[in-house]
This record gives sequence, structure tokens and C-alpha cells, in this order.
Amino acid sequence: MKIMLVGATGSLGRVTRRELLTTTDAQLVLVSRHAANLTTDDARERALNINVLDGVVLANALIGVEAVFVALSGDLTAMARSIVMAMTAAGVSRLVFISSMGIYNEIPASVGARGNLAHNPMLGPYREAADIVAASGLNYTVIRPGWFDNGSDDYVVTRECEPFGGHDVSRRAIARLAVAALTDAQLYSHESVGINRP
Repeated sequence: MKIMLVGATGSLGRVTRRELLTTTDAQLVLVSRHAANLTTDDARERALNINVLDGVVLANALIGVEAVFVALSGDLTAMARSIVMAMTAAGVSRLVFISSMGIYNEIPASVGARGNLAHNPMLGPYREAADIVAASGLNYTVIRPGWFDNGSDDYVVTRECEPFGGHDVSRRAIARLAVAALTDAQLYSHESVGINRP
């Protein structure tokens, strides 16, 4: 299986890459604006310096890819549009996209309701990007993590219509969920799921 990691040099991209290398035999395409700085396993990895807003270059890089993981910051709305268009053009369907807790105002008061979009306009682009992904026609899974750290890797998953379960989650837990979804196209297919430490 060939998987593209978009945002491969970010904190979630690095941990997800490591999880894929140690738990699967997948071939990896590592995409970042700083991919040239990566030390790669030439037998399994290819690193590409790509600006994801360049849809033509991204679509060409997607040839032969079966699943795409995205963990980015910046202009998420434009990035999500470009990624969806490139994947559609390349005929790649499976997308696992990292967003944020709170985009559906699903954080209850017990966890910290001020972290919801209704109180935190900084989440607007995360919601817009998730909406673009959900309307894309792709086989998507949006993952909405709590604040990530390097603590316990235990995690629970909540569905879009359920209250968010907790404030924190480890990067490795997010990576494990992402890898499970990347390697099983039916797992949380066409869903937006929250992940937090129990």
C-alpha cells in the first residue's frame, strides 16, 4: 500500500510516519515544504517538497497513492480545497484529515465549553476545512483531537453527534487512530470523530 503524508515534518506527521513504518509495510510519500530536510528509508519512503496549494504538482505526486493523511496549519480552507481537487483529479479517494475539537460546539462545560467554535473564532478555518472534506465525495475520515501531548496513549473516540469526552490526547494515540483509518478504508468512513484520553 502507498500512503501520502501531507505535513510530514509536523509533530503529528512525524509520529504518524513512525507508526506507519513500525506497524505496517506501507510505502510512504512524505510531503512538506521542508521535505528535503528529512532522512528517509530509501526502500520505503520518498520525500517531496510540495506546496499543497499547487494542485497540479500535488495531483501528479498522488499517482499510485491509495490513501492520504493530512495534518496542516495555515490557510486550512484553501489547503483543503486544493487537496480535495488534487485527490479527485488523481482518482485517490481515501483521506484522513486532522481538524480540531470544538468545531461542532461539541465540547461540554465539564471539559471546557469555551473551547468551542461559538466562543473561539480561531476554529473557523478548521470547521470550514472539515466541511469541504465532508462535501468532497471522497472516502474521508476527519479526526478532531483534543490538545495533544506525549502522555498516556490510551484513547476513546466520539462521533460527531456526541459530546467530546476529554481535553487531552497523545500524539501517538492520534497516529494510531490515523493509521487504523488509513489502512482500513471502511473504518470511520464518511465520519468526523473526536479523540481524547479517557
